[in-house]
Amino acid sequence: MFEDKTLICKDCGKEFVFTAGEQEFYAEKGFENEPQRCKDCRMARKNAVKASREYYDTTCAACGGPARIPFKPMEGKSYYCSECFAKRKEAEEA
Repeated sequence: MFEDKTLICKDCGKEFVFTAGEQEFYAEKGFENEPQRCKDCRMARKNAVKASREYYDTTCAACGGPARIPFKPMEGKSYYCSECFAKRKEAEEA
């Protein structure tokens, strides 16, 4: 049903392939627009947004160590360092 398409990146001007599998994924998710950037330009754009993100320092509710979170902490809420957060998430999935 889908066939690979060659598209032009709007940032760098290079050709990239929008694969049949990617097109199928887009269709399943209900996305109507084709990608406009190649993978490298998408990653660069995503990383630029992450670099400008403001982080807040707080204390991990599990281990008591430092935790950095990408949103302002609220009083009365529990926050976790990345290691404890990963452990909690892993335990929830098990």
